[in-house]
Amino acid sequence: MTVERYIRILAGFFVMLSLALGVEGSPLFLSKWALAFTAFVGFNLFQSGFTNFCPPGILLRKLGVSDAGPSCGR
Repeated sequence: MTVERYIRILAGFFVMLSLALGVEGSPLFLSKWALAFTAFVGFNLFQSGFTNFCPPGILLRKLGVSDAGPSCGR
């Protein structure tokens, strides 16, 4: 897998987790403040689209994950 795929998987997981923890009807409900993490993830995805700065991407590259491979745009 590539850095891009790992980032999409992590972002999707964190959004789903924070929704499960922040929506009152969920059996995992913790607090409505957990929804702030959803906004944080969304903001980071938004800014990385413009700036190409992504801290998880930097960490994944240092761990040896490849940048090459198929993606949505190829």
